[in-house]
Amino acid sequence: MATVEAPEPTSILVSGATGYVGGRLIPRLLEDKHRIVCLVRPQSNLDRPFAGSVAVVEGSADSADDVARAAQGCRVAFYLVHSLGRDDFADYDRRMAEAFRVGCERAGVQRIIYLGGLGRSDDDLSPHLASRQEVGRVLGAGSVDVTEIRAAIIIGSGSASFEMLRSLTETLPVMVTPQWVQETRCQPVAIRDVLTCLQRAVGRTVSGHEILELGGPDQLTYVEMMQGYAAVAGLRRRLVIGLPVLSPSLSAHWVTLVTPLPAILARQLVDSLINDVVVTETSAVEELGVEPISFRHAVQRTLQMVSDLVIPTRWTGSSMIPLLEATPNPEDPEWASGSVLEDICRTTTSATPADLFRVISGIGGDNGWLTGNWMWRLRGLADKVVGGVGLRRGRRHPLDLAVGDAVDFWRVESIDTDRFLRLRAEMKLPGHAWLEWRIRNVEAAPDQSSNGSGAAVTTIQQAARFVPRGVLGRAYWYVLVPFHTLIFPRMLARIVEAAEQSAAATVRSPTVRKPI
Repeated sequence: MATVEAPEPTSILVSGATGYVGGRLIPRLLEDKHRIVCLVRPQSNLDRPFAGSVAVVEGSADSADDVARAAQGCRVAFYLVHSLGRDDFADYDRRMAEAFRVGCERAGVQRIIYLGGLGRSDDDLSPHLASRQEVGRVLGAGSVDVTEIRAAIIIGSGSASFEMLRSLTETLPVMVTPQWVQETRCQPVAIRDVLTCLQRAVGRTVSGHEILELGGPDQLTYVEMMQGYAAVAGLRRRLVIGLPVLSPSLSAHWVTLVTPLPAILARQLVDSLINDVVVTETSAVEELGVEPISFRHAVQRTLQMVSDLVIPTRWTGSSMIPLLEATPNPEDPEWASGSVLEDICRTTTSATPADLFRVISGIGGDNGWLTGNWMWRLRGLADKVVGGVGLRRGRRHPLDLAVGDAVDFWRVESIDTDRFLRLRAEMKLPGHAWLEWRIRNVEAAPDQSSNGSGAAVTTIQQAARFVPRGVLGRAYWYVLVPFHTLIFPRMLARIVEAAEQSAAATVRSPTVRKPI
């Protein structure tokens, strides 16, 4: 195995900084003393711990002008974006890759590093894998040197492939699967090994378009991976029955119902399971001097990270709303001719803004929605049936929130700690919807029985806002008004109750003196 020295510090452009891989790679590149420039869509927010250590340029990877502007002075550019989850993902990814390559050529970038997907080029590849390899060819068709690292299924906390594997194995002790799930083979690889390869590729000097294939040390079928996961997780061995009549399409529908993945993403990932994804050509492990860990070790590490709530990025980090769709501002009534429908509740409480915000920021995921959880689950199921994201995406962390985080079928759009939180809906809707909370400290009227100063109270406003699209959008809103009446006032009351109980518990807690 080759010994690879750390590359000299340089300037690097990263596209996909808000994504699953990019968000984990950037801290490593910063540790290597590289200067990092992040190309971020205007509607995105780079709310990450490393945000203050990188240069941020607003723009899109599908604009050669934006890429050229962001890449000025950069020697290396990482291409870590894709549009998986769109119906037209192959066409869009092709156009985006070409624009990125042209922008890099204009800026004088010397090397593009691209993370693609394994699979034999002469095989009848799934649309997903075929598109990933086409992107590599498009990037390599210009004058910039390209290092394309083709990886198999990535095992890591929060990855879409791992979430699908975990949900299927934990939910179904007995499952009926297509026969090919027990026959096709892959080399799953730990996210830490993927990141190490990308990190070391910065120092490559090979000219032209090189392809390095990356897989872990184990070649396994998907059934063997499920059994391996069950063993590591302490579950009983799963009974898997293979039937030759089950198609990828039928399997994708089942995966959609059982796992947190939305229908379109589940279908694209399941389609890819029909192909062997094993290393057959130049090995990234050998070329980049990586010692990959085994599948079971990777699962063990991942489960430990999930248990410790160490999930810096997650597959839900990318919005499911199409990139080209215009999204209104809920506070701009002039959008859509002033059609902003609202359900607003207000109340006051003795709880502090911090206590209220702590409760609000913990809503969703395994914590539930404080009231009417069965109605929330029913709405999530209905969304899944029509191809939406559903309610089971959960959240990255049970308490902490950052802009861009998914919270079930919502996404965090804006945060002002202890003052404001806005969630944007990503379910299938005939319009656009938001749920938000505003918290404000006010002073009550003077208490005549005391020294004349008013006691501090807190006001909290909860607002559900909807910008309808046509007659169907208006009908949708008014059909749900009775459910809003049942849910939203009770939700606000429960938020206040939980915050007041938390405040009271803090007051009752005795002060513990440490021995000197």
